[in-house]
Amino acid sequence: MSVSRREFLETAALGSLAAGTLAAAESKLPTRILGRTGARVSILAMGGGSRFLMYKEEDKAVEAASRALDLGISYIDTSDDYGRGLSEQRIGKALRGRRKSVFLATKLSNRNGDEAERIVEASLKNLQVDQLDLIHIHSLTDPEDLARIEAKGGVLERLQKMRDRKMTRFLGITSHSDPEVLRTALERHEFDCTQMALNAALVGMKGGAHGMVPNEAMKTSFEALALPVAVRKKMGIIAMKVFAQEALLGQATPQKLLYYSLSLPVTTAVVGMPKLEHIEENVRLVKAFKPLPKSEMKQLSSVLAARNKVALDRFFSRHVDS
Repeated sequence: MSVSRREFLETAALGSLAAGTLAAAESKLPTRILGRTGARVSILAMGGGSRFLMYKEEDKAVEAASRALDLGISYIDTSDDYGRGLSEQRIGKALRGRRKSVFLATKLSNRNGDEAERIVEASLKNLQVDQLDLIHIHSLTDPEDLARIEAKGGVLERLQKMRDRKMTRFLGITSHSDPEVLRTALERHEFDCTQMALNAALVGMKGGAHGMVPNEAMKTSFEALALPVAVRKKMGIIAMKVFAQEALLGQATPQKLLYYSLSLPVTTAVVGMPKLEHIEENVRLVKAFKPLPKSEMKQLSSVLAARNKVALDRFFSRHVDS
């Protein structure tokens, strides 16, 4: 049977379309709704902190961020103080031509309300965008820090005004050092999102006669204190430190560590991925994600917390990822 040139071209076009559709389907990652924002994002997010800055050459960093986007990651996390704006600048280059498909979050580390707008404007310039999806108040540490944030004319008030002016769509707050003060902040204020340290080794344990750690070193966990408040208030919840800055790798598989955090009531997990193969592997893992049974989560956390929680509490109390 002969086939006309027109029929051949139409068939070829349909085949290309089908192949393109298949490739797009293969690139999709599982997604969840980011709480009250209503945005749908991938359950794996690209972290722009110290691990991203391990790409020393700009073209390699831009390539890594672009590869993450190609593979379906649709949430990117950075901060004004990651490399003093370098992370934002490199992510901005990767975002050229694909801004609409990405949920873009940065953070404000400064506590001076008078300087806040200047810093956010610099972030917008670095990222080459007119509007951010989310600005977090970065790294809440203790009650005194919260008081500075809440002060009249402070960063929270200034960010709320910036949101009103459409410089950002949503506001959030992050913490990896004090679950109690984050719980207080979430209870007092109507943040759209929050980002907190959530991993299997940080689960709170009881001290005392049957305790596994000394009372003086004991802190409860974000999972026990802050997470329930965020869930109740329907905030978008972002997990971080899922590998505890690699401290837990070797004690449990990356799959179990990542799946533990994603089995909590979170939307996405921000992961620093300093090599292209890390991006590829984590994408592979989340494509196959299934929630861990609660019994397995309990077993994993009991083992890892007994070995690591005291040291991690101390580490994160002074940790600055810049």
